[in-house]
Amino acid sequence: MTGYEVFKEAFVEQADIFTDRPFFPVNDRICKGKGLIFSGGHMCRQQRRFALATLKYFGVGKKTLENSILQECRSVCESVQSERGLPFNPHYILTYAVGNVICSLVFGYKFDYGNDDFNKLLDYSDDTFKLPINIWGRLYNAFPSVMPLLPGKHQTAFANLTKLKLFFQEEINKHKENRNPYSPRDYIDCYLEEIEKCKDKEAEFTEENLIHCVLDLFGAGTESTAKTLVWALLYMAKYPDVQEKVHTEIDQVIGQSRQPLMEDRAHLPYTYAVMHEVQRFANVLAFIPPRVASKDTTVAGFLIPKGVMVLPMLKPILEDKNEYCTPNEFNPAHFLDENGKFVKRENFIPFSIGKRMCPGEQLAGMELFLFFISLMQHFTFLPPEGETLSLKRTVAIASAPAPFRIKAVPRQCDNTAS
Repeated sequence: MTGYEVFKEAFVEQADIFTDRPFFPVNDRICKGKGLIFSGGHMCRQQRRFALATLKYFGVGKKTLENSILQECRSVCESVQSERGLPFNPHYILTYAVGNVICSLVFGYKFDYGNDDFNKLLDYSDDTFKLPINIWGRLYNAFPSVMPLLPGKHQTAFANLTKLKLFFQEEINKHKENRNPYSPRDYIDCYLEEIEKCKDKEAEFTEENLIHCVLDLFGAGTESTAKTLVWALLYMAKYPDVQEKVHTEIDQVIGQSRQPLMEDRAHLPYTYAVMHEVQRFANVLAFIPPRVASKDTTVAGFLIPKGVMVLPMLKPILEDKNEYCTPNEFNPAHFLDENGKFVKRENFIPFSIGKRMCPGEQLAGMELFLFFISLMQHFTFLPPEGETLSLKRTVAIASAPAPFRIKAVPRQCDNTAS
């Protein structure tokens, strides 16, 4: 299923019909129908409602979280600075930065960059979220009674998933020992309070569901945003003319001494257009989890019987030639009018739309803006001498560029902003 109008008809106008997920053995092995991503029905709706309310409570879209992200911006710039202008792969540094924002919201604390436990958590999470769409996950879905008995990378992923869940359980146990119900510190504290007071048994506010919700928040919340930032730096190094215009606008509006603020977006039309074009062109969430129709219905004049699986595809929407004049090229002008003012297109839906759109869209928007501006304030990103940057991608739920290296050259301090 693709096309913006089709998406709107199915996932907005008939949202309740296309809320549930189809059954896949590998997904069931990972989440057992719980959590935020692969669950369905009343339980899923209540878990998402709670997650959105809790994220808002802890400052998503507000100044309090903005300050926390800006702290992490300083850390990521220091980490990039430590590369001393030598070629490096930005994947890990950016994943640490985004992961720490999620950790502060979910666990109430952050990790040091390069921390062994942090590395393991990120690697285990990456293995888990690659499995549903890689060859091992597909084989597991095709032969669910045989694959559990055979060796392979699926077994490694399941073993790592067990370790990940064990870490989350230990965190929950620590929170149970020292939490103050009148002063929640993070998502886990709030969820434990909800377990005690929620009388809706079908909402399934349980410790098991908490583990799976944390898994989804940690994995999906880190993966998509970090990989979008990786794409952004790759595009800046690949398209130096675009990078130069971004530098010029940032220097004129913010300068290089003060940190960016979310309110700066209105005064950075070109840079904001570049960020939207990064999301459009990278199309990180190329694989949206499928839906299943809960009853007979029609979409775009086609009958969709009850129980039929629907595969939403964003790529054709984000590359619609009727909306984007050069859909197969990186072109920030797609989001600018003839006067250079930013224009957000209606069919720009990198997080999908409707009741099952990504619950972290607002958080991701804050992270993308503040991290990107901070990095562009202080560095020029270049390809290593003699190397050509490729735009090839890896296959995962959140698609990243194939491994690459860039150089981050510190910029001369020039505080030209008012």
